[in-house]
Formats: sequence, C-alpha cells, structure tokens
Amino acid sequence: MEITAAMVKELRSQSGAGIMECKSALKEADGNVEAAITFLRKKGLAKADKKSDRQTGDGSVGTYIHAGNKLGVMVELNCETDFVANTPDFQELVRDIAMHIAAAKPRFATREEVTQEILDKEKEIAAHQAKESGKPDNIVEKIVSGKMEKFYEENCVLEQPFIKDTNITVQELIKQKIALLGENINIGNFARFEV
Repeated sequence: MEITAAMVKELRSQSGAGIMECKSALKEADGNVEAAITFLRKKGLAKADKKSDRQTGDGSVGTYIHAGNKLGVMVELNCETDFVANTPDFQELVRDIAMHIAAAKPRFATREEVTQEILDKEKEIAAHQAKESGKPDNIVEKIVSGKMEKFYEENCVLEQPFIKDTNITVQELIKQKIALLGENINIGNFARFEV
C-alpha cells in the first residue's frame, strides 16, 4: 500500500511522533492508522524502559487549582535536563498529572512508597474479610493478593487509570512522554489540599 503525505500527517497529529517514525509505522501497519498508533506506542514504551535508570536531576513544579478554589494540587515532576523541563509537552504532562491527582486522590506515587505498616494492615483487613465469608485458606491467599493489587491501583498514582484516557495508566502516559522527549521522567513529591 502506498503511504501518502496525508496519512503521515494524520498519524503525526494523533501520535506526536516524527515524520520518518510515522512513515515507517504506517508501512509496518499496511496503512492502518490505528495499528500504526499501537506500533508507535509499543516502540515508545520499549524506548522508555531503556531510559528508566537514568538520573532525573531537573524538572518542574506544577499546580492545579480546581474551580471554586476548594481543591488544589502541587506536584514535582522530574526529568534529566532543564531544556526538556521547559518544553510545552513536559509542562502539559505536569498539568495533566496535577489534575489527575486532584481527581483520583492517590496517597502514594509508587508502590515502593507504601510503608510495610500500611501493607500489613491492608493485608490483615483483606484476610479477615475473606475468612469471615467462609473461604478456605488457599483461596484467602489469592483474595488477599488480588485485593493488594487493587489497593495499589487505587492508591498509587503510576498505577491508576489516567483520568483523561482510562485505557492507559499514568505510568504509560509518562512512558509515552519519555519516548517523545527522549529523557527519563518520574514523579517526585506531590501534595493534595482540599477544603
């Protein structure tokens, strides 16, 4: 199939990828724009994984104040250089993550931040509920494991479905930006205030 300039332009506007990347993705997907987007996302996620151990010594602090001034968020998003920190794409990501935190009410950025004390308490509650419902011990363990995964998804920013596109997690959103901007990005601190 012949790849036209209009097809490349459409894919570029939807994905934000470069012209040559769009052209090769469309060739790979036989001109199917949706399949090309999926191809670019997979390629971008692979690139992002390679950058995950790089130091993030720069970044930006962003805020979000909800209408009515009763809810506000301040978030620190880190990257490798001030050049990337000042790009419109990075600043948009900072705003999106701040807005997400305002809406989703996470308690932690990553599952590694959850203290052992909180984990033990959550496991104890889940096990108690499962035993109270009469489940055998081998099933209780599976229920506790499932409830802990749900706990992480509800309480850790990176594991939550992104509010603007619930088909991806915040972690996947960040990986897309890593692929686009070429630098490692991670969430530092955040605070959510509500009157």
